[in-house]
Amino acid sequence: MALLLCLGLTAVLARGCLHCHRNSSEKFSFYRHHVNLKSWWVGDIPVSGSLLTNWSQDTMKELHLAIPAEITREKLDQVANAVYQKMDQLYQGKMYFPGYFPNKLRAIFREQVHLIQNAIIESRIDCQRHCGIFQYETISCINCTDSHVVCFGYNCESSAQWETAVQGLLLYMSPAKTHQLGEELLRCLSPHSLISPSFTCLEPPLLANLTLEDASECLMQH
Repeated sequence: MALLLCLGLTAVLARGCLHCHRNSSEKFSFYRHHVNLKSWWVGDIPVSGSLLTNWSQDTMKELHLAIPAEITREKLDQVANAVYQKMDQLYQGKMYFPGYFPNKLRAIFREQVHLIQNAIIESRIDCQRHCGIFQYETISCINCTDSHVVCFGYNCESSAQWETAVQGLLLYMSPAKTHQLGEELLRCLSPHSLISPSFTCLEPPLLANLTLEDASECLMQH
């Protein structure tokens, strides 16, 4: 089960997930102010400084997520601690040979992007392992505000659970759509099947990547 990474998220004031962490300002201030002590070659200094200055914006450009860039505080702590550990180790060394320091910074940056991608996707997958509407608290990587993710979990073990899940989905949708679709959909749910054959877009093989928008569109088509 995988989520496609196909849509790049950009924002003028994007913070880049890691910069939403409580220690990021102190950490990156230290990294920027001590960059001139890390390379024998003067050309490495502006390159490394630019990498650190644009770290957050470049992170948002490289995420390429098909879902909102919203991360839980727990996973943000895990990502931040992993990145800070590698950065602190890099800064503990003496001056490096030309090209080494900015290359190491780029490697840490790329690893950070992958950690953030995995953290966001893992939380969404965990959310979808529930049955029906479920939400969890997150932080928006775009502006560092508190947010929450709402998903439709497909992990229902019985037709009764599935019927309850669909009822919850209909309640979550607008009253107009609920009135139009609710009774028709629930009549299609039989005790012997988790989903009516007429709603093929909600069959189990397609539920792994199901979003509320997808479910709503599916219901509106029938």
